[in-house]
Amino acid sequence: MRLALVLVVLGVGCGGKSRPPRSTVVPVPTVAVGDCGRPGTDGVMGTSPEVVHADRDLDGDGVPEVVVADRTMCTPEGNCYWNVFVQAPEGAADSCVRFAGTLAAAAIEPTGGRGEDRYTNLRGYWKLTGEGRMLLQEYAFRRGGYLVVDAVLCRREGDDRLVCEEPGGEAP
Repeated sequence: MRLALVLVVLGVGCGGKSRPPRSTVVPVPTVAVGDCGRPGTDGVMGTSPEVVHADRDLDGDGVPEVVVADRTMCTPEGNCYWNVFVQAPEGAADSCVRFAGTLAAAAIEPTGGRGEDRYTNLRGYWKLTGEGRMLLQEYAFRRGGYLVVDAVLCRREGDDRLVCEEPGGEAP
């Protein structure tokens, strides 16, 4: 429900400004969540990827999981599609690296909580064009991959505070 509110706010919250409509095509991963994948070629990647890593230990075992993006698919604002790959669970029939989803963000940080299989919940910041606005998306690890579980529209104030929309409140 909150995501629908954010989409409505994004669609009609432009005030009286006359702007041409702009649509964005959301890329589709080349592999399904939970399937064996190849970091650097699978997930949301272009035809000639420029791979960048943001590997981090997401399950607390001391070994970083692979987190990669294709720099050629990043937006001018610095937003990228970060593909997460995790080791197959113990006892799985195969021991491949599994695709665990794509996080759309300019920056990713842990939220402090944990999802299934002890994987850290994450927050992604997607920078919107102009006025310091951004979409914060919360991701939780469920059913073998990262899913968006919450989203909220925010605005960075001049004093660097982040002011976010709350249910029933006014849009920033």
